[in-house]
Amino acid sequence: MLKTYSLVITILYSLALATICLIQIDGIVEEVHIKNADKIFHFFSFLVLALLWYVTLVYQFKLNKTKSIINAFLISVSFGIIIEILQGSFTVSRQSDIKDVFADTLGALFVSLIIYFKNRNLIKKI
Repeated sequence: MLKTYSLVITILYSLALATICLIQIDGIVEEVHIKNADKIFHFFSFLVLALLWYVTLVYQFKLNKTKSIINAFLISVSFGIIIEILQGSFTVSRQSDIKDVFADTLGALFVSLIIYFKNRNLIKKI
Protein backbone atom coordinates (compact mmCIF):
# COMPACT_ATOMS: atom_id res chain seq x y z
CA MET A 1 0.00 0.00 0.00
CA LEU A 2 2.81 2.42 0.83
CA LYS A 3 4.36 1.89 -2.60
CA THR A 4 1.03 2.47 -4.36
CA TYR A 5 -0.07 5.55 -2.43
CA SER A 6 3.33 6.88 -1.40
CA LEU A 7 2.96 10.26 -3.12
CA VAL A 8 -0.41 10.96 -1.50
CA ILE A 9 0.81 9.75 1.90
CA THR A 10 3.99 11.82 1.62
CA ILE A 11 2.13 14.99 0.66
CA LEU A 12 -0.44 14.52 3.44
CA TYR A 13 2.33 13.87 5.97
CA SER A 14 4.21 16.96 4.76
CA LEU A 15 1.10 19.12 5.10
CA ALA A 16 0.36 17.73 8.56
CA LEU A 17 3.95 18.32 9.66
CA ALA A 18 3.90 21.90 8.33
CA THR A 19 0.61 22.54 10.12
CA ILE A 20 1.91 21.16 13.41
CA CYS A 21 5.08 23.25 13.10
CA LEU A 22 3.23 26.47 12.26
CA ILE A 23 0.12 26.49 14.46
CA GLN A 24 -0.04 27.97 17.91
CA ILE A 25 0.45 25.10 20.36
CA ASP A 26 0.05 26.93 23.66
CA GLY A 27 -2.75 25.21 25.55
CA ILE A 28 -3.12 22.42 22.99
CA VAL A 29 -0.35 20.22 24.29
CA GLU A 30 0.22 19.87 27.99
CA GLU A 31 3.69 20.74 29.07
CA VAL A 32 6.03 17.84 28.37
CA HIS A 33 8.64 17.20 31.02
CA ILE A 34 11.18 15.54 28.76
CA LYS A 35 14.40 17.40 28.14
CA ASN A 36 14.64 18.51 24.49
CA ALA A 37 11.27 16.94 23.64
CA ASP A 38 10.83 19.35 20.73
CA LYS A 39 14.21 18.36 19.27
CA ILE A 40 13.32 14.67 19.62
CA PHE A 41 10.05 15.40 17.82
CA HIS A 42 11.91 17.19 15.03
CA PHE A 43 14.45 14.36 14.69
CA PHE A 44 11.84 11.62 14.33
CA SER A 45 9.35 13.59 12.26
CA PHE A 46 12.01 14.46 9.69
CA LEU A 47 13.36 10.92 9.79
CA VAL A 48 9.87 9.78 8.72
CA LEU A 49 9.62 12.60 6.17
CA ALA A 50 12.89 11.62 4.48
CA LEU A 51 11.86 7.95 4.48
CA LEU A 52 8.51 8.77 2.88
CA TRP A 53 10.16 10.92 0.22
CA TYR A 54 12.66 8.15 -0.50
CA VAL A 55 9.87 5.60 -1.04
CA THR A 56 7.96 8.08 -3.21
CA LEU A 57 10.98 8.92 -5.35
CA VAL A 58 11.86 5.25 -5.88
CA TYR A 59 8.39 3.85 -6.54
CA GLN A 60 6.43 6.77 -7.99
CA PHE A 61 9.10 8.77 -9.80
CA LYS A 62 11.28 5.73 -10.63
CA LEU A 63 14.55 7.37 -9.61
CA ASN A 64 17.43 5.08 -8.79
CA LYS A 65 18.00 4.42 -5.11
CA THR A 66 21.12 6.56 -4.70
CA LYS A 67 19.52 9.61 -6.32
CA SER A 68 16.40 9.00 -4.26
CA ILE A 69 18.40 9.00 -1.01
CA ILE A 70 20.11 12.27 -1.91
CA ASN A 71 16.93 13.95 -3.12
CA ALA A 72 14.86 12.75 -0.14
CA PHE A 73 17.51 14.15 2.20
CA LEU A 74 17.65 17.49 0.36
CA ILE A 75 13.86 17.81 0.18
CA SER A 76 13.52 17.09 3.89
CA VAL A 77 16.24 19.50 4.99
CA SER A 78 14.91 22.22 2.66
CA PHE A 79 11.42 21.67 4.05
CA GLY A 80 12.78 22.06 7.60
CA ILE A 81 14.59 25.28 6.72
CA ILE A 82 11.48 26.71 5.05
CA ILE A 83 9.36 25.82 8.09
CA GLU A 84 11.80 27.62 10.39
CA ILE A 85 11.83 30.70 8.15
CA LEU A 86 8.02 30.72 8.13
CA GLN A 87 7.93 30.35 11.92
CA GLY A 88 10.21 33.34 12.32
CA SER A 89 8.51 35.49 9.71
CA PHE A 90 4.80 34.73 9.73
CA THR A 91 3.81 33.37 13.13
CA VAL A 92 3.31 35.28 16.34
CA SER A 93 3.35 32.37 18.75
CA ARG A 94 6.28 30.45 17.23
CA GLN A 95 9.90 31.39 16.73
CA SER A 96 12.55 29.97 14.46
CA ASP A 97 15.33 27.94 16.02
CA ILE A 98 18.52 26.82 14.28
CA LYS A 99 18.61 23.85 16.66
CA ASP A 100 15.35 22.64 15.12
CA VAL A 101 16.99 22.70 11.68
CA PHE A 102 19.91 20.75 13.13
CA ALA A 103 17.54 18.13 14.61
CA ASP A 104 15.64 17.97 11.29
CA THR A 105 18.89 17.45 9.42
CA LEU A 106 20.09 14.76 11.82
CA GLY A 107 16.82 12.84 11.49
CA ALA A 108 16.92 12.98 7.69
CA LEU A 109 20.63 12.10 7.65
CA PHE A 110 20.17 9.17 10.03
CA VAL A 111 17.50 7.48 7.92
CA SER A 112 19.39 8.31 4.71
CA LEU A 113 22.50 6.56 6.02
CA ILE A 114 20.48 3.54 7.13
CA ILE A 115 18.88 3.27 3.68
CA TYR A 116 22.23 3.75 1.96
CA PHE A 117 23.97 1.04 3.97
CA LYS A 118 21.00 -1.30 3.68
CA ASN A 119 21.01 -0.84 -0.10
CA ARG A 120 24.74 -1.59 -0.11
CA ASN A 121 24.01 -4.81 1.78
CA LEU A 122 26.16 -3.65 4.67
CA ILE A 123 23.21 -4.11 7.00
CA LYS A 124 21.57 -7.51 7.12
CA LYS A 125 17.82 -7.64 6.49
CA ILE A 126 15.99 -6.00 9.33
